[in-house]
Amino acid sequence: MAVKKDNKPVADFAFGRENYMLMIIGMVVIIFGFILMSGGGSKDPNVFNPEIFSARRITVAPIVVMLGFVIEIAAILRKTKEE
Repeated sequence: MAVKKDNKPVADFAFGRENYMLMIIGMVVIIFGFILMSGGGSKDPNVFNPEIFSARRITVAPIVVMLGFVIEIAAILRKTKEE
């Protein structure tokens, strides 16, 4: 446990508050991307539903998921500010 200048103990966390907030935002973006990917199936397996190949599912959703992973990486690599 570290000690601040005013002799109050400070918990040693691996990341700062800003890092954790960015991680939460990244996870929300990733989950949103997977929600965009879902759907488009058919109730009858013998009937083809072309909706599974919509631009939302094959283009937008993977870009959103990758953006979420980039946010996660940035959150991990971001330097915490020393107080």
